[in-house]
Amino acid sequence: MKTKSFSGMRCSIAGALELIGDRWALLVIRDLSLGLARYDDLRASTGIPAATLAARLKHLAASGIVERVRYQDHPPRDEYRLTPKGRDLWKVSVALREWGDRWDASGFGEPAIEMVDRQSGHPLTLALIDAETSEVVPLQRARLRPGPGADEAIRRLFDTKGDD
Repeated sequence: MKTKSFSGMRCSIAGALELIGDRWALLVIRDLSLGLARYDDLRASTGIPAATLAARLKHLAASGIVERVRYQDHPPRDEYRLTPKGRDLWKVSVALREWGDRWDASGFGEPAIEMVDRQSGHPLTLALIDAETSEVVPLQRARLRPGPGADEAIRRLFDTKGDD
């Protein structure tokens, strides 16, 4: 599934990638976010080989991102649902979709899916929000700083970098 493990790396992005797995897993998460839940539907939507899909679902379940839920006993049939941890990945998929639309990553020229406000029908985009005031913050005002879990190497990185 992966060529290098990111476990033990002191980086939230590396840790998230370790939990998600690979690009097939992101497509499975996309489809679960869109409401698909059954194995055959996920396989048809993504075009993923059966063994690969089974392995990705098993990994996502072990990571706490997906749960397997029985919907029929005879014969036994399960569906897959995002856990709260998995639903939080929604913003990641929105950000990837926005980036892909902007840079025509699909190569088809026009977006296949748009996110709009239910009431106005106006397009929506992700934004940086001030956690205390709930106001939108322009990207130019955003900066990174060492967090409470930063080790000495990360703190040194910011000490030498300076504040732009």
